[in-house]
Amino acid sequence: MSEAVGTATLIVLCGRSFSGKSTLGIALAASWGAEVVSLDAINERRGLPSGHVIPVEEWQRTHEVARGEVVALLASRRSVVLDDTSSLRFLREGWRALAREAGAVFALVFVDTARDEIERRVRANRADPVRHDVEDGVLAEHLDGFEAPGADERPVVVGGGVVVDAEDVVARIRSQLDG
Repeated sequence: MSEAVGTATLIVLCGRSFSGKSTLGIALAASWGAEVVSLDAINERRGLPSGHVIPVEEWQRTHEVARGEVVALLASRRSVVLDDTSSLRFLREGWRALAREAGAVFALVFVDTARDEIERRVRANRADPVRHDVEDGVLAEHLDGFEAPGADERPVVVGGGVVVDAEDVVARIRSQLDG
C-alpha cells in the first residue's frame, strides 16, 4: 500500500508512560511534516492533573477532544502524530478505523521500553523534574494493564532504551506502508 501524494497519515504512538513517546513524537512530526496531537497536552489544557488518577469519564472526554482535532487535521490533508500510550487494543483499533474513515494512511509505532528502564526514568525525573510525575499507584496500574500490540496490528517496533533516530523510524514506516 503505497502512500499517495497528498494523502494524510495518522501515526499512532503506543508505549508505556515514560517510554520516550513524546520525545519521539516531536522528532517524528518534524521529519514527517505532521502535527502532534497529545492527550497529555489536552488534559493539561482541560486542567486535569497528569500522572494522577483521572476518572474514566474525563479520559473519554479527552479522547473526544483528540478525535476532533485529529479529524480536522486529516480533513485538511495534514498528517498527525498521536501522542498517547494507546495502552489498550480497542483504542488503537478506534484510531485505525478513524484513519480509514478519513481516507488517511495509518501507522502504529510501538515504543517498547523495558519496565526497569521506565522505573529508572521515573526516579530520575523525581530527582530532577523535567516532566509531570506519575503517582506510584497510577504507574503500577498502567504498567500492569498495558496491552502491547500484537504482530497482527503490524506495529513498527522501536526500542525505547536508546536515542531513537526519527529518520530511521520514518523510513521503517514508509517501508511498511509500501510493503
